[in-house]
Amino acid sequence: MAKIEDARTILATDCGSTTTKAILIEKKDGEYRLIVRGEAPTTVEKPAEDVTRGVLNALGEIEDLTNRKFIKDDGVWLPRDGENGCDAYIGTSSAGGGLQMMVTGAVKRMTAESAERAALGAGAIVMDALAIDDGRQAHQRIERVRAMRPDMILLSGGTDGGTVKHPVEMAQMVAAADPKPRFGMGFKLPVIYAGNNKAHDEISRILEHKAALYITENLRPTLEAENLQPARTKIHDLFLEHVMAQAPGYNKLMTWTTVPLMPTPGAVGLIMQLIAQREKIQVVGVDIGGATTDIFSVFRSDQDDPNSETVFNRTVSANLGMSYSVFNVVAEAGFENVVRWVPLEVDEKDIRNRIRNKMIRPTTIPQTLDELMIEQAISREALRLAFIQHKSMAVGLKGVQQQRTIGDTFEQDAGGSSLVNMMNLNMLVGSGGVLSHAPRRNQAALMMMDGFAPEGFTELTVDSIFMMPQLGVLSTVNEQAALQVFHKDCLIRLGWCIAPRGTAKDGAPCMTVEFKSNGRSSRHEIRAGQIELIPLEPGQKATLTVAPAKGFDVGAGKGNTVEREVTGGVVGLILDARGRPIVLPADRATRVGKLNEWNHSLNMYPVT
Repeated sequence: MAKIEDARTILATDCGSTTTKAILIEKKDGEYRLIVRGEAPTTVEKPAEDVTRGVLNALGEIEDLTNRKFIKDDGVWLPRDGENGCDAYIGTSSAGGGLQMMVTGAVKRMTAESAERAALGAGAIVMDALAIDDGRQAHQRIERVRAMRPDMILLSGGTDGGTVKHPVEMAQMVAAADPKPRFGMGFKLPVIYAGNNKAHDEISRILEHKAALYITENLRPTLEAENLQPARTKIHDLFLEHVMAQAPGYNKLMTWTTVPLMPTPGAVGLIMQLIAQREKIQVVGVDIGGATTDIFSVFRSDQDDPNSETVFNRTVSANLGMSYSVFNVVAEAGFENVVRWVPLEVDEKDIRNRIRNKMIRPTTIPQTLDELMIEQAISREALRLAFIQHKSMAVGLKGVQQQRTIGDTFEQDAGGSSLVNMMNLNMLVGSGGVLSHAPRRNQAALMMMDGFAPEGFTELTVDSIFMMPQLGVLSTVNEQAALQVFHKDCLIRLGWCIAPRGTAKDGAPCMTVEFKSNGRSSRHEIRAGQIELIPLEPGQKATLTVAPAKGFDVGAGKGNTVEREVTGGVVGLILDARGRPIVLPADRATRVGKLNEWNHSLNMYPVT
């Protein structure tokens, strides 16, 4: 078999909860490119109960499209024989609900929060975070563990050498619950202990006969330090060894892959970190699905030091999605906050009834323009709420290890200082059906602008067909191939958004933009409350001189001019003078008029 770094033909699959996606990547003329993709329903549940059937069905579609063979002896054809077969096969998975974990800690806003960040960064869905001070009685925590049936539990608590009381208490709680894994009833549930090293012997005594116990380095070795990577590595190893090995068909699938399978969110995080590292940029990414919304971010640990190390964070909002969780989006945001984004001059009761219809039939897709507008209004609130949650969790990590003062620790209890700095954000990456498959790319751009409210200069992009998971796992063994396909076939550059921070009454001066590109120049006076779109083709460069009005900031302080070079995209250059934060008119008629004005400026919908 060819080494994967030298492979010419690479197959990659992502087994999602409902759909298995396959892509074929080949090296042609010295460059790796996406050739074709296929998909099929995931088959981890009855009647098939064998995930490999869905994989083979997706690969069968690639065979049909290429008129070549990639399946042999009811498996992936390895190694390549002429034009048939492939040199390498890699995969990711979130089928069967992905990796579902519970975490524990001594203090909710300290060790339990560190455990939650460790699990999220490894690609898990955190079902619950238990702590001594979480307000629950011991019997309630025990019942919670029994009822949730996680794939894995991460125990933390205490600094090294400190008191063992709290980590021992949480271990006793897990032992009393005697939890059973979702898959493989004859197997013990994996439990990782990453707490006070002084408690190792006692933790082993309590749990060795109740669970498959693994001990790793403390998440919080001291009060001021956080060390997440050893726990994340152990989570990934156990995901393959225990969780995937017991899921239907995964044992067989793992014998096919050239490198170990990876949890889908963990793989997306890898490609996001790679792009941020290679391009020296700060990135926020989102995957908005039917049941969950994942947010990824890579920011510098010190915004004043451009050479400081970057920090990766991931959160998953398990109750915010566009199909199965659409009710939760509306319930958490409130009908009023969803309706405020709908630009329809109809009775508001009609809009509410249409939203209720979506809640009753969550898997339906819009059939009319009105339904599309309502779905995209819901998406704005899902993005906004998920991002609020992400900013509250993305506080103060410094890669593998993060230093905090004791003062910072107590400040975090009051909300903490988020690493997410929208003024310094360079790129916003959107994926998920409502963004990647929006009928017009302009719609995806405005949904992200409304949901995330980027500030200053931000490039807006979307994942064309959600291949970031496959590229993430590919990056671990062939970085060149992953980067080439990401830039040429995965990432669709929509364009740059220029959005001053600050507020003013509609019509007041906001910014003056001098535009120069390929010998043409123009001057744009943008007033508060306006959006203007300047055509700028993909790959075309332009120099912008942006002079914000007094009270507005585009990155150099209030009223200070900024000159930047930007590159065009499929939408163009967007000048957003709605102010930050974005405030919609309270009066409904005025608000609908304003929404339609913005939609018209961006050519969002067909003119009726």
